[in-house]
Amino acid sequence: MCPERVFIIAEAGVNHNGSLDRAKKMVKSAADAGADAIKFQTFTADTLVRKDAVKADYQIRTSPRNETQFEMLKKLELSYASHLELIETCKLYGIEFLSTPFDLTSIGMLRKIGIRRWKIPSGEITNLPYLREIASFGQEIIVSTGMADLKEIGAALLVFTAAGICLDKITVLHCNTEYPTPMEDVNLRAMQTIKDAFPGVRIGYSDHTNGIEIPIAAVAMGAVILEKHFTLDKNLAGPDHRASLSPGELARMVTAVRNVEMALGNGIKEPSPSEKKNICIARKSIVAACAISVGDTFTRDNLTSKRPGTGINPMKWDEIIGKSAQKNYKKDDLIDA
Repeated sequence: MCPERVFIIAEAGVNHNGSLDRAKKMVKSAADAGADAIKFQTFTADTLVRKDAVKADYQIRTSPRNETQFEMLKKLELSYASHLELIETCKLYGIEFLSTPFDLTSIGMLRKIGIRRWKIPSGEITNLPYLREIASFGQEIIVSTGMADLKEIGAALLVFTAAGICLDKITVLHCNTEYPTPMEDVNLRAMQTIKDAFPGVRIGYSDHTNGIEIPIAAVAMGAVILEKHFTLDKNLAGPDHRASLSPGELARMVTAVRNVEMALGNGIKEPSPSEKKNICIARKSIVAACAISVGDTFTRDNLTSKRPGTGINPMKWDEIIGKSAQKNYKKDDLIDA
């Protein structure tokens, strides 16, 4: 059985900087790169964060120091009308529209516009009313687990299953929320830990490292959904641009992931179609090590094995030793006894 095709989410997030025009260009860029979906973030600063909430360290480094988290987020909101335009733009370019809601109001907005699968961000995995609201729809759920331990993941999964959602409709993404994530904190093996702890769920990876090698490794380790931030310009002001891929890097990542998918194969160990022609060339046959006369006994001294593999397989060596030659052989003749 071939592995499931990896669902690649190009995470636009808030890298549009509040510009609908830039967001539309990001849709085209993600589609051109070969991503399956582009994901935005749906929120209003008023319902997401208190006005005195502090910013994360990476947000402080990438935005004005005297700006509050509320002020930063206020500039990054997308209106309901903008969501509708982005959905139409996604249809135009043949890529799925996704968005992460960050509050109950935003869940309602996305429900109204017909979202069919839900991406839960790491920060909401401990938000019970939020989880229950999404679970009540009975649709596919993708949940990031940055900052969470197995107990917290299990508690969230229990909310979903209690609402009647089957485990095969849930994908748990391993994630680290530091932007960019230090390599020593990636811990890709945690994906397998999650899979072992919660049999039946699908596993994936939401990446915040620099570069493309870690998401590619995640696919090789079994991720069926992959999420990666990208931007049109890493030098733009904003919290996520510097830890995001450029359009060219995103395209290279998608190509690499598709190559890894093909390379993973079906797991059956047998000669591949492309190498079958090499069998007779690379393998050996039993041949005469010297001249052998009819009636002579085949021995370890007058036989050897050499390429090509068009004669008797050397694994039948013991069956040939001790037999009598039925004809004369010159050195290097294939033995056909």
